[in-house]
Amino acid sequence: MSATTLPLLAGADPSAVLAWRDGQPLRVARYLADVAACAASLPPAGPAINLCQDRYAFAVALGATLQRGQLSLLPPNARDDTLAQLRQRDAQAYGLSDDATLVMPGLPLQPVPLLPRGGAPGASPGALPGSVPQVAAETLATSLLTSGSTGAPQPHAKTWRQWTVNIAAAAQRLAEHLDRPSLAGLTLVATVPPQHSYGFESSVLLAMLGGAAFEAGRPFYPADIAAALAAVPRPRALVTTPFHLKALLASGLDLPATDLVLSATAPLSPQLARLAERRLGGPLVEIYGSTESGQVASRRTAATDLWTTFGALRIDVASVAGADAGEPTEVFSASGGHLPEATPLSDILKLDDARHFRLLGRANDLIHVAGRRSSLGHLNHHLNSIDGVDDGAFWLPDEVADGVVRPVAFVVTATLSPAQVIAALRLRLEAVFVPRRVVPVAALPREATGKLTTRALRQFALQTLGLARPVDGAP
Repeated sequence: MSATTLPLLAGADPSAVLAWRDGQPLRVARYLADVAACAASLPPAGPAINLCQDRYAFAVALGATLQRGQLSLLPPNARDDTLAQLRQRDAQAYGLSDDATLVMPGLPLQPVPLLPRGGAPGASPGALPGSVPQVAAETLATSLLTSGSTGAPQPHAKTWRQWTVNIAAAAQRLAEHLDRPSLAGLTLVATVPPQHSYGFESSVLLAMLGGAAFEAGRPFYPADIAAALAAVPRPRALVTTPFHLKALLASGLDLPATDLVLSATAPLSPQLARLAERRLGGPLVEIYGSTESGQVASRRTAATDLWTTFGALRIDVASVAGADAGEPTEVFSASGGHLPEATPLSDILKLDDARHFRLLGRANDLIHVAGRRSSLGHLNHHLNSIDGVDDGAFWLPDEVADGVVRPVAFVVTATLSPAQVIAALRLRLEAVFVPRRVVPVAALPREATGKLTTRALRQFALQTLGLARPVDGAP
C-alpha cells in the first residue's frame, strides 16, 4: 500500500449505511455531507480535541479534521485538568463537541454541525455529496492519549495509513469468525467510548475502514445494551468489556441474538466466554493490543488460550538485564503490518512462534509474596471466575507485616461471605497468594471502559481499609 492518499471510507456506495441512531439509518451520503459542513466550520489550525459523546458526531468530527489536515486528540477523559494540559502543549488546540451546553474554561469549543435529523436519511443520495474524500496517508491523523504514570496525558500518534492497514487486517479476521466475505451489513453496538483506543478501533474505524456500521450511542446498563442490540438489524455485534459483559449476562434479561461479541481491556475467563456464547448465540472474540501498538491479535476465548496476530504482525522477544542483580528479563515487541518500527508490549508472553502466543500477565503487575512470584492479572482472573463474585480485584499493600506483604482482595458479591471467597481461592491459587483479608465492597472504581487503574485502586484501597473492618480468613 504505497499510495500517497487513502480514502476516508472503505466503501464508496453513497446509499450504504454507516451508522444507526434511534433506529434510523445514517447513510454514507449523509455522513459525507455532515463532514463537509463540519470541515467548513473548523478553525484554520488545530489540533482538535474530539469530545463528542455521540459516536456518529465523533466520526463526523474525525472526518472533518482529516479533511482539514488537522490532528485529532482523543483524551482519556474531559476533566478540566486534562484539557488544560493539552491546551498548554499547543495554544491553538480547540475542542469539538456535540453538546451545545458544554463549557470548558480556557478551551475554545467548536460545535459539530449535523444535517437536520429528519431530512437526510430519506433524501436522494444524488442530492448529497457522493465521492469519498482522500486523506494524506502519512499525515498524523490521531493521537490517542493515556494517563501515563505521572497522570499527564501521554500521546500516541498514528497516521491514516497505519489505521487503514490495521483495520483491514482486523476486519478480515472478524469476517472469518462470522463466516462472511466481509463486514458489510454488520452493525456494531459498543459500550466503550470512542475516545478509548479499543472503542475507537472496534466501532468507529471498523465502520469507516472495515465496512461495518455502528450504533451511535454508548449503552452502559444491561437493559440499555439489550435495547440497543434489539434496535439494529442482524447481523449485529456487541463491542464490550469483561466488566460490562459480566453485568449483562448476570442481569437475567432476555438478550437479542448477537452474531459476534468482541471483548478487550482486561483478560476474559473461558467460563464467561462460554456463557456469553450460549446466551448471545455468536462467537466471542477477544482483542489483544494497546494504545501504543493498536490491535495486535485475537483469540476465540471459549475454544483456546492461544492468540493469533492480525495480518503481517509478528511478535519478537529479546533478553535484557533485569533490575534484580542483572537477572535476564524477556521483553516482547510487535512489528510488521501497520507498525513502522518495533513497538514494546507491556506483557509477559509465551511464544509458540512469531504469530502465536499465550498471555501470562502484565509485565508491570508482577508481585512477590514469600519468595513466590505471580501476576495480579492472574490472581484477578481466578477471583472473578468464582461463581457469585460480581467483580473483584487483588491489591498488594504498601506496609509489610512480619516481613511479608500479604495481598488483599476487594470483592463485589451479593451471595458469598469472605470466608467462602477464600475457600474458593484456596482451590485455585498457591497458598501464599490466598488473601488473608477479603473486603466486601459495593463497587470498584472502574473507568467507563471497565478498566481499573493502579492509581485508582490504591486510593480506593487506602480509603476503604481505613473505614472498613477487614475479615480474617487464610491462616
